[in-house]
Amino acid sequence: MLENQKIRPAQVIGPLGEPLTLESLPPASTTRWVVRRKAEVVAAVAGGLLTVDEACQRYTLSLEEFTGWQRAVDRSGMPGLRVTRIKHYRDQYERQQRY
Repeated sequence: MLENQKIRPAQVIGPLGEPLTLESLPPASTTRWVVRRKAEVVAAVAGGLLTVDEACQRYTLSLEEFTGWQRAVDRSGMPGLRVTRIKHYRDQYERQQRY
């Protein structure tokens, strides 16, 4: 591990603009993943509060599931994390890439 990767912020800015700390993240026992909770975990990793490996281990996520969340946020923001509309956002992104 590189020396500068050992330093972690005490808090990062969450998806709704609120400060996120390790204590304010969703509990490790979370089984119902709503958009806000997914976005908080993605923001925590992006801000350096957690590593990808730590997030996957803490929340028993596969790497593919977590990277899917990251990709959805990058492409469509928080609405892209909605399970009921995932096909709509995926199709919209693919159409944008063609033109």
